[in-house]
Amino acid sequence: MHHAPEPAPEPASPDRPAARRPGGRSARVRAAVHQAVTDLIAERGYGTFAVAEVAARAGVADSSVYRRWGTLEALLMDVVVSRLTERSPVPHTDSLADDLRAFAAKAAEDVSGPDGLALLRTVVTVLATGPSGEAARDRFLGARAEQLQAMLDRARARGEEPPEVLDVLDVVLAPIYLRMLFGVGPLTPQYVDTLVDRLLAARRPR
Repeated sequence: MHHAPEPAPEPASPDRPAARRPGGRSARVRAAVHQAVTDLIAERGYGTFAVAEVAARAGVADSSVYRRWGTLEALLMDVVVSRLTERSPVPHTDSLADDLRAFAAKAAEDVSGPDGLALLRTVVTVLATGPSGEAARDRFLGARAEQLQAMLDRARARGEEPPEVLDVLDVVLAPIYLRMLFGVGPLTPQYVDTLVDRLLAARRPR
């Protein structure tokens, strides 16, 4: 008994794109390129390598990197912002104080890690590169502000009185970043908690 052959799958069309696996090659390329950049920064620092070296280490073509990111500076900021947003999710503890402490502790952990200081120095260097640095600054601060705003909005919805995003940047994040950049002291849990205490104390009615 003969069975009719199964119909071949219809080709993709603009109205019905071909099915893709979750993530797929694009996600693998991004992960490989991000890891290559992180490794090169940790080994040699910013300004010592070009897109060609990143591509070679990631096992992709130079054109793939340029097509996706355009410039080395844009790629560097994508790596940094990814670390802040994808590896550092916003805490959700149902308490503003606990959220801020968890957020501050993770921020300190991020810049204290094996490649954290190198990435932080990279941000500062990219920010000084003129117009492209201004765009990088806006993206860097925008990602941080978006994270913080979500956390503060939840606190306000619970009836708490949260600070402004700029207050968190000034009182909590800026000292963490500056202490690491200038090497003026360790980022101990006690020190990080003290920064949050100062922020919360400033919000209490006198």
